[in-house]
Amino acid sequence: MTSETSAGIVRSSELTRFRLAPNPGPMSLAGTNSYLIGAPAAASVAVDPGPLDEPHLQALAGEGRIELILITHRHADHTAAAARFSALTGAPVRAADPAHCHGAPPLQDGETLHAAGVEIRVLATPGHTSDSLCFHLPQDGPHGSVLTGDTILGSGTAMLDFPDGTLRDYLESLDKLERLGPATVLPAHGPVLPALDGVARAYRDHRQGRLAQVRAALEALGADAGVGAVTDAVYADVDPSVRRAAELSVAAQLDYLRAAGGGLEPVTGPAWP
Repeated sequence: MTSETSAGIVRSSELTRFRLAPNPGPMSLAGTNSYLIGAPAAASVAVDPGPLDEPHLQALAGEGRIELILITHRHADHTAAAARFSALTGAPVRAADPAHCHGAPPLQDGETLHAAGVEIRVLATPGHTSDSLCFHLPQDGPHGSVLTGDTILGSGTAMLDFPDGTLRDYLESLDKLERLGPATVLPAHGPVLPALDGVARAYRDHRQGRLAQVRAALEALGADAGVGAVTDAVYADVDPSVRRAAELSVAAQLDYLRAAGGGLEPVTGPAWP
């Protein structure tokens, strides 16, 4: 279900629509999907207003009254415009991290919101970052929908912002999302996907495959091999523009194996901006 207006607003499900922010890049794909949630003829809840781009924010605000602004996680391509959009619309901003809240308290795992005529269930899904949230809309279509932020993308796989995000947390978050069944996936980057449960399983299989590659690299290079050497072995063809993301993923996987008793030394890694 997709249709686009002159303002670039695309209908993504019965209860949601989005506008693609003008911030394409190696990590943001085509850009950040800034969502509007709302029943027909009701006010809207905005999710991830995105980068500080005034025409983008004006287009979102032009869709009608914004009742509430929600943030999926702390990265700047989701939060940079939050304060400005709050000032523009008068709507409070809620996130897991108090640093990204404006005029309202932080969101809590399991909290149920009722806004813009819609029930929105808050799910803590750490792994991409420690503060990552997903928003479940059980009334959105026959199987509901889930705004997955960067936990599940419309194409490719998610980066783990190690050490803030960990693989153990991420795998547990995938389990939580799979239990929601075949809900529509509304990602913050990339196209809408069907069947969240199937996508979550595919993501888990991908991670397990990468872990097998890391184990094989350690057997060839030695248990004390560094992140750079393992990245060279596992991500040999990675584009330089996403090399840092690959290194963070390797660091997260080495940490996971060490915690599982693999005899590896503790791993540290830089935080993503």
